[in-house]
Amino acid sequence: MPLRTAAVIGAGFGGLALAIRLQSAGVQTTLFEARDKPGGRAYVWHDQGFTFDAGPTVITDPTALEELFQLSGRRLSDYVELLQVSPFYRLCWEDGSHFDYANDQATLDAQIATREPRDVQGYRDFLAYSRAVFEHGYLRLGSVPFLNFRSMVQAGPQLARLGAWRSVHDVVARFIRDEHLRQAFSFHSLLVGGNPFETSAIYALIHALEREWGVWFPRGGTGALVQALVRLFQDLGGTLRLDAPVDRIEVEGGQARALRVQGECLAFDQVASNADVVHTYDRLLGHVPEGAREARRLKSKRFSMSLLVVHFGLARPQPQLAHHTVCFGPRYRALIDDIFHGKELAEDFSLYLHAPCVTDPSLAPPGCSSHYVLAPVPHLGQVPLDWSVEGPRLAGRILDYLERRYMPGLRRDLVTQRIFTPADFRDTLGAHLGSAFSLEPVLTQSAWFRPHNRDDAIPNLYIVGAGTHPGAGVPGVVGSAKATARLMLEASP
Repeated sequence: MPLRTAAVIGAGFGGLALAIRLQSAGVQTTLFEARDKPGGRAYVWHDQGFTFDAGPTVITDPTALEELFQLSGRRLSDYVELLQVSPFYRLCWEDGSHFDYANDQATLDAQIATREPRDVQGYRDFLAYSRAVFEHGYLRLGSVPFLNFRSMVQAGPQLARLGAWRSVHDVVARFIRDEHLRQAFSFHSLLVGGNPFETSAIYALIHALEREWGVWFPRGGTGALVQALVRLFQDLGGTLRLDAPVDRIEVEGGQARALRVQGECLAFDQVASNADVVHTYDRLLGHVPEGAREARRLKSKRFSMSLLVVHFGLARPQPQLAHHTVCFGPRYRALIDDIFHGKELAEDFSLYLHAPCVTDPSLAPPGCSSHYVLAPVPHLGQVPLDWSVEGPRLAGRILDYLERRYMPGLRRDLVTQRIFTPADFRDTLGAHLGSAFSLEPVLTQSAWFRPHNRDDAIPNLYIVGAGTHPGAGVPGVVGSAKATARLMLEASP
C-alpha cells in the first residue's frame, strides 16, 4: 500500500508542529511556505549584525515542544537550548513604579504587600482559580478538537462553574484590589489578541501556565527554535518548500485533491492549512461554493487587534532593562477600549519592549543590543489608516517615549530600525484586516464556535494555527497541531 501523503500550507509554529506529527506517524508530508524562510509570524530579520525576532518571543510550556521530538525518540535539547527568563516580565507604570513578575512566591508576596497587603491572599486565591482553569481548559481541552456542538455542551458545566462568561479582568478584580496589580494580572489576554475586559475568564489560565513551567527563550532567538523544528521535520524525511506560495486548493468530488503551486498541480491525500483562516477560505478555496460560503461567514466575525512593531538595534547594551518589559501608559481600560472599539488611533499607547540581549548577547554585535517594541493598535477594518504615513509617525513617537522614560540616549545610539505595520500583517502575512492574532478570543468565538480543526464540508481539509481551536500563542497553535494531527491520523486512508 502506498504511503499516505499530506500537504501543510504555511510553516509557522502550527504548520511545523503538525507536519512533524504527521511525518513522525509515517505520513509523507510536504510543507509549503510562501516566504523565503520558515516561521510565519516567527520570521527573523538580520541587519548589520543584529538579529531581530519578528514575532513571538515568550516561550511557555516547553513540554508541548519536547513532545514533538519525543514522538520519534529525539530530544529538544539536542536541537536547541532553551534559557530561563527571570523575571518573566517587568511591568512599569508612568508613576515610576514597577513590578517584577517572577516565578517565586516569596518575591511576589513581598512586592504585592508593599502595594496592598490584603492582595497577598487575594493573589493566592486568584492563582488557585487560574490553576483550576488551567487544569480544565488547557490540560484537558487544549488539544481536543471541538467538531460538534455536543462536545461544547459536555464541556459546558465545568466552564460554567469556572465562570467562563466573565471577563479576565472581572475575575482578577474579584481577588485583587490594587489597580496596578489588576493590570499586572489581567494583561495576559492581550498576548493572544484578547481584550482583558471582554475575553473569557478561561484565558486566565495563561497565568497558571507560566507559573507551572516558567518563561523561556531559545538561545539564538525564537528563529533558532523554528530552525530546530525544521531540522527535526527534515530529519524525519519531510519535505519543506520555501518561496512556494499556494495559489489554490483544488476540490473535486467534495474532496481536497491537490494544490496549485506556481503552475504545478500537486496531488495529496490530505490538505491542512496554517495560513490565515480567511485567506484559506477566500483566496485558496474561494473558487468553490464551500470556500466562498465559509469566507463570508468568517468575515462577519470579530477579529483581534493589530500591532505596530519597531525593530531597532543600538550601539550599546541596555543593562537597566529586563528581557520582557510591559510599559503601561497613562490609561488602561480606556486605551484598550479605543484599540478594540475606537474609530481613530489613540494619541497615547501602552507598549511591550523586548530586550533579548539581556538573556542572549549573541543577538547583537559585541557591545550592542537588539530590541523590538510593539504597540497594540486597531485592525484595518476598524480604523483604515494609511500606515505608510502613520507607521513612521507613531514609531517616532514611541522611540521618543522610550528614550525619555526607559532608554536614555536611544536616538544617539540608534544603528538600524525597521517598522512592521497592520498593512504589513495584511500584505506580508495574509492576515485578514491586518489582525495580528486572527479571530478575537471571546467566548462566542472559542472552542466549538471557532473554525473547526477539520472542515465541516470538505472532509479531508484541515485547519491548524491561531484561527482554530484552541487559539493564538505558541502553546495554542502547538496544541491545535496536536488536535488536528489526531483527526488526520484517525481518518480512513
